[in-house]
Amino acid sequence: MTYQHRAEPVQTASDDLAARLADANINPVTGFATDYLNHFNEAIMLLEMLPDCPDCIDDFLAWRPMTYREHFMASHFKGRDLAIAAYDAANPATRDCLDTMATTMTAVLEATRESLRPDLPPAAAAALAVQAVAWVKPLLAQASALINGEGDGEITDAQAMADRLMKTKF
Repeated sequence: MTYQHRAEPVQTASDDLAARLADANINPVTGFATDYLNHFNEAIMLLEMLPDCPDCIDDFLAWRPMTYREHFMASHFKGRDLAIAAYDAANPATRDCLDTMATTMTAVLEATRESLRPDLPPAAAAALAVQAVAWVKPLLAQASALINGEGDGEITDAQAMADRLMKTKF
């Protein structure tokens, strides 16, 4: 399943609101903040470190997914309330596209967590980590482009991505 959508303005915001959004690092056109992607960047960073630092597995296993709202509610982001309000006011189709991208990345990361069994040899764990990063990084780039109003929102089906990960032999 492929979804495509071009970003549209959240609203015809006043110059004041647009300035407040921009000052809070929220894209005034899409109504989204790239700060949300830091949540996924953390998991990617831990997976990238795993081949050289197997002890990072515990940190990755402790990572838990968060929705956009959950991320900002738990953060110290200076404009967190504004970020949530702008997200809620965003174009529903664009917001759904971002949510689907986040769901897809989450599915891959959760499947990776489930596959990183304690008895998995370090080389297999490293290979799994490399593969997961290879799947998540392009999705993260697409999500970033969508947040910044630059992407077309094309994404892949979350279940198909998770199914492929689960079928990979390590």
